Amino acid sequence: MLEIKKVYKTYGEKIALNQVSMKLDNGVYGLLGPNGAGKSTLMNIITDNLIMDGGEILYNNENIKKLGKEFLKEIGFAPQQQGLYDEFTGRRFLSYMGTLKGIHKKELKLEIERVSEAVNLAKELDKKMGAYSGGMKQRILIAQAIMGKPKILIMDEPTAGLDPKERVRIRELLGDMSKDKTILIATHVVSDIQSISKEIIMIKQGNIVEKGTPDELVESYAKGGNLEDVYMKLFGGGE
Repeated sequence: MLEIKKVYKTYGEKIALNQVSMKLDNGVYGLLGPNGAGKSTLMNIITDNLIMDGGEILYNNENIKKLGKEFLKEIGFAPQQQGLYDEFTGRRFLSYMGTLKGIHKKELKLEIERVSEAVNLAKELDKKMGAYSGGMKQRILIAQAIMGKPKILIMDEPTAGLDPKERVRIRELLGDMSKDKTILIATHVVSDIQSISKEIIMIKQGNIVEKGTPDELVESYAKGGNLEDVYMKLFGGGE
């Protein structure tokens, strides 16, 4: 279990996360909110890319700062598109990331095949990533995140730039994997998470404003409607 306890983070005078707490077990958790709500900040804190100003994060009741690299080995992280190596082919990139994750050389080829098939990139691996479309770059970030079969997946806007068919593929992939993994998906696209999430966590301006199952939220805020209606009521549709 991943437990986030009263996490606090500021950027100057701006409060990015205000005493945020949640408990995550196996399954998909949707972190839903407009852009600037604090979703990416939280994910970067969990993955040790940002230092929190207060609070703590526990994994199986152990502080992740104490666990250090042992905790990070359990995480697969798909950030929003950034800093890919355009001169690398997709295959070289996945090989590089697999090596960083400590995947044995004998297993690496099969693992690259597995994850590239999962995101529908198997036929594109020998192209340089500089020639990839935005959607292909997004999918290879997802591929590297699931390498090594991590127990925790942290996905920041994982379907950004994907066409509708690939959105469905990735949504189904994450839903299938959630049986034995904790998956936290940050997004402002309701349809990405409505059908696969066991819990939706609504966040705005660094504060959790509501959480519950999709059905519970609809029952409370939009009887006869859907989760998109809940989003509109809580956030006004703004991004």
